[in-house]
Amino acid sequence: MSARITELNNTTVSFSEIFISFYELMKPRVMSLVIFTALVGLVIAPVKVDFLNSVISLFFVAIGAGAAGALNMWYESDTDKLMSRTCLRPLPLGKLKQDHALWFGLSMSILSIIGLYSFSNFLSTLVLTITIGFYFFVYTVWLKRKTPQNIVIGGAAGAFPPVIGWTIATNSISIEPVILFLIIFLWTPSHFWALSLYKNEDYKNAGIPMLPVVAGENYTKKNVLIYSVLLFPFTILPYFLGFAGIINLITAIGFGFYYIYLSYKLFKEVDKKIYDKIATKIFVFSIFYLFFIFSTILIDNYIGI
Repeated sequence: MSARITELNNTTVSFSEIFISFYELMKPRVMSLVIFTALVGLVIAPVKVDFLNSVISLFFVAIGAGAAGALNMWYESDTDKLMSRTCLRPLPLGKLKQDHALWFGLSMSILSIIGLYSFSNFLSTLVLTITIGFYFFVYTVWLKRKTPQNIVIGGAAGAFPPVIGWTIATNSISIEPVILFLIIFLWTPSHFWALSLYKNEDYKNAGIPMLPVVAGENYTKKNVLIYSVLLFPFTILPYFLGFAGIINLITAIGFGFYYIYLSYKLFKEVDKKIYDKIATKIFVFSIFYLFFIFSTILIDNYIGI
């Protein structure tokens, strides 16, 4: 029997397309980063969790991240349709109804909280709940459309996953997850401000007060450089605090110096076409920078260097 067809916002879509749309609603690329950084926090913790509980707990963390993404897309569907970067999301395209996205986000939030509490502990569940609430209420609803510092404060939501991973294992918080939190927290502004430089017109059209829109591109370039410098000492702290090894230290120094170099080039460049290209390079490189910082922490703990 052929797939049943459903009518949504005058757009005919199949069940498989609806499934894909709900999956996209959960921001899978963000979910993958959440799972990975939470895994690092879980693995480096001094208390070991059995494999099955680890997998199930991380699954509910991922569901929580996806739920926050769905609520974000529900709330921002009016501005998403105005931006080239987001106009192809399920809601602007009419693949899903607004109410469906809202109830999906709420349901997945509740499921993730109940599920994590069932397989882990109260503290990890509390941190996950704070993460979902912070991302939606503080960042999406309160800050994003009101202040150019939205991504600085709101970036805390994306920095919580390694803390969740650590608390799943230990039911406590110590210096290690705090350092991992700070690495992501300080990485976030330069990453997103680089994006906002070459997508400046998008944010202007959508009325979102990103830093280049409000304070100008020169001021934004200076702040990208400032945060790339601020980030560096925190990326080498895992080695000096003893929860990462020499591979992580070499990676942090090499990637960190190159990131600062790119940010300095961006700061000095005056030609719009050229510095948009540099900003694009910073945005892409920053993803690899964060990934390799966390992956080498994982490697060092695995091989014991």
